[in-house]
Amino acid sequence: MNYNRREFIKTGGMVMLGSLAAPSFLGGCDRNAAAGSAIGIAFAMNHFQVTDNELKKVLAAALEKGGDYADLFFEHSFYNSVGLQDGAVNSASSYIDFGMGVRVLSGDQTGYAYIENISLDEMLKAARTAARIADGTSRNEPVNITEKIPGNYYTVQTPWDTVSTKEKAPYLQALNDKIFALDKRVIKVNAGINDTTSHIFFCNSEGVAYYDYRPMITFSASCIMQENDRIENSYAARAYRMGVEFLSDEVVDTIAGEAVEKTSILFKAVKPKGGEMPVVMGAGGSGILLHEAIGHAFEADFNRKNISIFSDKWNKKVCNENINVVDDGTIPFNRGSINIDDEGVDGQKTYIVREGVLTSYLHDRISARHYGIPSTGNGRRESFRLMPIPRMRSTYMEAGNVSEADMIAEVKKGIYAANFTNGQVQIGAGDFTFFVKDGFLIENGKLTQPIKDINIIGNGPKALADIIMVGNNYKMDNGTWTCGKDGQSCPVTCGMPSALVSKLTVGGES
Repeated sequence: MNYNRREFIKTGGMVMLGSLAAPSFLGGCDRNAAAGSAIGIAFAMNHFQVTDNELKKVLAAALEKGGDYADLFFEHSFYNSVGLQDGAVNSASSYIDFGMGVRVLSGDQTGYAYIENISLDEMLKAARTAARIADGTSRNEPVNITEKIPGNYYTVQTPWDTVSTKEKAPYLQALNDKIFALDKRVIKVNAGINDTTSHIFFCNSEGVAYYDYRPMITFSASCIMQENDRIENSYAARAYRMGVEFLSDEVVDTIAGEAVEKTSILFKAVKPKGGEMPVVMGAGGSGILLHEAIGHAFEADFNRKNISIFSDKWNKKVCNENINVVDDGTIPFNRGSINIDDEGVDGQKTYIVREGVLTSYLHDRISARHYGIPSTGNGRRESFRLMPIPRMRSTYMEAGNVSEADMIAEVKKGIYAANFTNGQVQIGAGDFTFFVKDGFLIENGKLTQPIKDINIIGNGPKALADIIMVGNNYKMDNGTWTCGKDGQSCPVTCGMPSALVSKLTVGGES
């Protein structure tokens, strides 16, 4: 929701304030600092032009109605995009986002306000708006701010603000030319480079403060091919938390080869007959099913509210003892990694399922307090305009001890799902539908006819319980996965080894 008037609106226990005033400061940054060194909050306060005394005043105002807790989240982000179409780099865009949000917690209620013009007066207005969630007198005073230095899982060698659009363009041109050179059936390529740099400063009424530098790069290409009167298309991409050093001839070759291979196979593919059958999930991108159909149901807000089908399954067996499911914020340079979450909790590796037992939900501050346990560092938000909620980071299944060939050999008639594109899931019931871009029929233990454009339909908890073999070929899918929840989007990744699900419904030809 966007609020363009400077007034408060209270619905469902939430208060928000919007302001479209121009930011008071859009200055540059220290490039050595931006490169990822542990520079701390002194740099952050200078960058956002706020003082220690001002922060204390704002936090005190946020608590003046009797709130239990308050935090301030400052963000300054730069977004750049360069695009190629019809054989030439012909588009570029940039924009800057700047502002801060104030959150106040009072019991189970949340007050939130944001501004886009950081001045003491505006921050105090936002704080007092968010404070209205409580109804009393101040019982808490913010403590002295203590700096917290987060880990650094994505050190940047060359920041994106040190290169121009002109310097990125040759990589797009090389990708276009490589794709055309790989197959004479290619008729069109669309490609893009998108980079983001975010400066984050956070402090709360408990005295925790940190600065975090967050880079992101996505490099993608869609390939369109024609064979006689038939046209097919597919897509390949890579996304990481890296700087300019990401761009290389190697990544150009990788994306080009993958785009052509995924498009080429579609000319041989057919739609199989539908029905209930065994499904071998291919390593890597099949992790999107793990993310959507199962991962969301492990997010603690759904469980705290008894929405998730796993709400009563904590510390209980939910699947085969050979299955371990992890949500990890500490994988170096990974798109889903976070040095520290948006509530001041360190990035960490969390086992959701260990040896078949549900051992942890994914927590933010609110749910962790509800369950009486530490947060798992999953409090994330799309931007300063929105409050943090439990969100996945990099969610994957660890490798098992079976070869992919052995699990395919177990299937008399089924399908091998290679590449997924999207899906839908009902968190409460766990029912899902996923679109499989391509794969293969499995007949008498062997991969045979390529298939395409089918749906896989099932239930998340049941599908998890029906995994009977886990492959030894774990793979992370480092594509441009973005997770949407409650109107917010966050970068994530997913992965898994090949896995044999004993039965799922495949939507194909009747």
